[in-house]
Amino acid sequence: MKNIFSTDDSKEFVDRINQLKNDSQPIWGKMSVDQMLAHCNVMYEMVYDDVHPKPNSFLRFVLKSFIKNKVVNAIPYPRNIRTAPQFIISNNRDFELEKSRLIDYINRTQQLGEKEFEGKESLSFGKLTSKEWNNMFAKHLDHHLSQFNV
Repeated sequence: MKNIFSTDDSKEFVDRINQLKNDSQPIWGKMSVDQMLAHCNVMYEMVYDDVHPKPNSFLRFVLKSFIKNKVVNAIPYPRNIRTAPQFIISNNRDFELEKSRLIDYINRTQQLGEKEFEGKESLSFGKLTSKEWNNMFAKHLDHHLSQFNV
């Protein structure tokens, strides 16, 4: 598992993102490259921007009890896995804008470092360790960058 808090590993993710072109095609799945970038940005929006509502207590219980471990463990996601509704991007997005936003989020996360994320509250899963945050960020990025063969 790559470490999103590591300068080298974060740079590797950014380098992979920079290989994408606005006409890059997925190996699997239905998202266009601009939608995929916007989809990846949602996780960071949930951390840095107040644009997504916090799930109600029942949904949060369900997420913590049944989904959390699959998201924060080190096991890669399978292809064509279902996604949560707030992560579904159905309209076209500005490729360059979404790419720039994702790179900025990755750099910001790396610069803040592990200490900032140790015990930090997740919108959906409650408090997470920095390792769980890393796994969530890194495996999600790797999954979708691999989807676009970069």
